[in-house]
Amino acid sequence: MTNASTTKVTTPVIEDRNAWRWGFTPQAEVWNGRLAMIGFSAAVLVEAFSGQGFLHFWGIL
Repeated sequence: MTNASTTKVTTPVIEDRNAWRWGFTPQAEVWNGRLAMIGFSAAVLVEAFSGQGFLHFWGIL
């Protein structure tokens, strides 16, 4: 005797959040945040080690 009320269980497709995708996607926002953190950290390190502001260090001001 077979059970007529069986259901299929499928696993959801999960996109790789680290994949490089073009356009307005969650992956693009993740990469944008990561690159912004690297840029901010670089500016802080320049100011900490040179004793000058970032713009003064590059000769802009």
